[in-house]
Parts: sequence; structure tokens; C-alpha cells
Amino acid sequence: MTERTPYRIKGETGDWEVVMGLEIHAQVASNAKLFSGASTTFGAAPNCNVSLVDAAMPGMLPVINRFCVEQAIRTGLGLKAQINTYSRFDRKNYFYPDLPQGYQISQFAHPIVGEGEIEVDVEVPGKEDYSFPCRIERLHLEQDAGKSIHDMDPNSTYVDLNRSGVALMEIVSKPDVRSPAEAAAYVKNLRAIVIALGTCDGDMEKGNLRADVNVSVCRPGQYEKFRETGDFSHLGTRCELKNMNSYRFIQQAIEYEARRQIEIIESGGKVDQETRLFDPVKGETRSMRSKEDAHDYRYFPDPDLLPLEVEQAWIEEIRASLPELPDQKRARFEKDYGLSRYDAGVLTSDADKAAFFEEAAKGRDAKLTANWVTQELFGYLNKEGLELSQSPVSAGSLGGLIELISNDTISGKIAKDVFARMIAGEGEAAAIVEKHGLKQVTDTGAIEKVVDEIIAANPDQVAKVKDKPQTLGWFVGQVMKASGGKANPKAVNDILKAKLGI
Repeated sequence: MTERTPYRIKGETGDWEVVMGLEIHAQVASNAKLFSGASTTFGAAPNCNVSLVDAAMPGMLPVINRFCVEQAIRTGLGLKAQINTYSRFDRKNYFYPDLPQGYQISQFAHPIVGEGEIEVDVEVPGKEDYSFPCRIERLHLEQDAGKSIHDMDPNSTYVDLNRSGVALMEIVSKPDVRSPAEAAAYVKNLRAIVIALGTCDGDMEKGNLRADVNVSVCRPGQYEKFRETGDFSHLGTRCELKNMNSYRFIQQAIEYEARRQIEIIESGGKVDQETRLFDPVKGETRSMRSKEDAHDYRYFPDPDLLPLEVEQAWIEEIRASLPELPDQKRARFEKDYGLSRYDAGVLTSDADKAAFFEEAAKGRDAKLTANWVTQELFGYLNKEGLELSQSPVSAGSLGGLIELISNDTISGKIAKDVFARMIAGEGEAAAIVEKHGLKQVTDTGAIEKVVDEIIAANPDQVAKVKDKPQTLGWFVGQVMKASGGKANPKAVNDILKAKLGI
């Protein structure tokens, strides 16, 4: 892993840096909503998953869903954050047609989870990977709004309240993110954590996990002054990019927005604090509304809900039930399997990938297994647009193929042919090898005979290889060709070197 270096954008008047804090809205994995027993099932017909509480009918009172509280605590523990034994729900007042109450029940001054930190692994194409710590400011629970639908009628807006009241965890980071790649990596890392915890399914396509990115720009050195003093005046005015649900779009939007702000400042203008949307077709951000501050929402304690007082014993009980998290699993894969940080990171980015690898590697060469899983299998699945769950080759079957490579029954080259046949549905690796006579030739006598024939037929090449040993590959290729690719490559190399005296 390399060191973190500043990401800079060249402007007309010099270099600029980007500073970002992110707010992740993660839908709590729960069968019922935060304050009602209505279903959270995705894809139901409009306004079918709506209780009287969700619709804000007169006299209806919210009742807290204990399991949603547990999920928030579990997430906080996974973020190595402070769990607050006292927290409180507040009313955040604003009006939208899909917000029946005219306010959102959220947490403001007293969130259920306080400060924490996660380690973020960043991959930058063409450069070495690196990691950085990103501080978590808070996690609070709140209810989602419904959905306004504008494309069903040219003259009307329809409202679907199925999402109204669904539990959300808003996870707010400190302004520790310094590049578009880091922002995408932060979301990716956090998504992996909540999926591993089982507190959110992380489905960004359905909007179950989405990000708001607060972007500002400053001159080199200003961020360091901010970290020393805590004074936000060292940073530029921030604009919020709302509801981002794609890693690629997050990076594109940040890049555009940073350059937009730089151009405004360099031309003598002033950046307005506002909420903006990203248009992926045009590749640009556009203004949505002026950015509200806390006082604009007129927060006050919700009179219908008592404060939450959580017993430490319950927190410890939840802590004891935590699964192995991605960073812990990655460290174990590096230590126990001897994998590189990169391979371990790829395999532990998803619980299903990690489980598949461990099943395939059971009692086998772990590094060879990692290569086959990450390169051959994942390469095939990506090409075909398939999920791991749709793989035509099971973990056990792939493990069987790897065993044949490890015990020299077949070569790596033959294994690729066998793998293709397995994908085509011909069965297990051992049966395919037997049926098609693909076993590797390890009989040194048989290999020597082929080597002698090729050496005798090519005296010019023999003279050449003695001057340039690196041309040995030509002989290896000829022997492999003559043996139908079945000769053991190591034995071929050893015999050729002995015969040619190199």
C-alpha cells in the first residue's frame, strides 16, 4: 500500500484541493417500518404498505420499532463508534406532498450513535492502492418520506406512500474525504460493512443505500489548518450533491462540481451554499434548492415519543453477536491464506465471494484458488453479466479443478479448457479429464523422447539458445505442441535445460 497523496485540480490561478463529507442514507433491514407495523416489502402496488400512522391520520401515534433500534446499534458497533445510552427523536419541519405529517421524525441533538471511524481502501487505476481513516461524526435514525411521481400524467403529480415511515440510518462522516475516488471508495467500504452486519441490503439501484456528498474546494494547506483549528472558515462554501446511488456517478459529479466551484471563485464570484442534483446524461450538476441549515427546519423534541434509554447490557449482547466484518476478514485472509492485500480485499468485499473462496480453498492451494476465483471465474461472470449466485460452477467443483492442477494431473493451460467444459455443463473436472484424455504427461522418459527429436531436428535453434538462453521458450512451445499440450511444463523446462546445457 502506498502513501496518500493530495488530489489537486489545476485552475487558472493555481492549484486547488477538494474537501468532502458524506451523508449516507441506508434503509434499515427490517420487515416493519420505524414507527408502525406496515410492511417494507419492495415492489408492492402504490399505497399498499401504508398504515394510518404512515398516512398521518388524526390521532395516530408512532410506536418505536425495537428491532430498528437494535440494527442502528449494531451498525454503530461495526463503525467502531460510541453508542449513546440516551438518545431522543425530534421533529424536522418541512413540507412536501409526499411527507403527510408536514415533518420528519429524526434525531438532531441526541443521536443514537456518536463518533466512530472506518478504514477506507482506495483503488486508483494506474496507481498503487492506499487506505485512509475516515471519521464518522454520527449515525441517527429517521423515517423516510414517500415518493412523488411526476411522469404518470402531464398535469398531475401522484403520491406513493409505501416508503413513508421506512426506517433510515443517516451516517454522517467528517470532512475527511479528499478525492472523487476516495468518495466512491468510502461508500463502497461502508456498504460492505452494513451488508456484512445485515443491517442494510445495500441495494443502491432500489435506493436502499444512497449518498449525499458535500463538496467544497480550497487552496493547498487550508485543509491542514482546518484540521488543526477546527475552524471551517479555512474551507470553501460547500454544496450538497443529493441522492447519489452509483459509484461512477459519484465520481463524475464531484469532478464536475469541484471544477464548477473553482471557475466561479477564479472569476471573482461567490459559491452559494445549495443542494444540487447530478444529471448523468449531461454530466453536470444543477441547482435544486438553497441549502437549509438546522434552524430552517425548526427542530424540536417529538412530544409523542419518549427518549430512548438503552441499557449497556443490551449493547454488549449485540456486540457479542457481531459477525466478522470485511476488514477483519481481509486481515485473516492475508494472514491465514497468505493472500495479497488486493486479492484479500476483492474476496472479502462481499460475504458471498468470501464464502465461495473459502469453500473452494478448503484443504487446497489458497493462492492458486484465489487466482482462479478472481480471474477466471469472476472474469467469466463479469463478461456474461452474471451474479456469483448464478455461477454454473460451484465452489466445490472449482476446488476439484484446482486439486487436479496442484497434483499435476493437468497443467494450467489444460485447466482452462476443462473450466470451459465445466461452464458448458459437461460435469466435474475429474470426469472431463478422464473422458477427453487430458491428463498431463509426467513420464520423464516420454518427454525426453520428444525433446531429443526436437533438438535433433533444429540444430540452428540449439546453437542460438546456447548464446541466448532466453530463447528456451521456443523449445518449450515445440515440446508442448508435440505433446498436445499435455506435457508437464516444469518437467519440460528441466529436461530441456539439462539437454541443452543451460
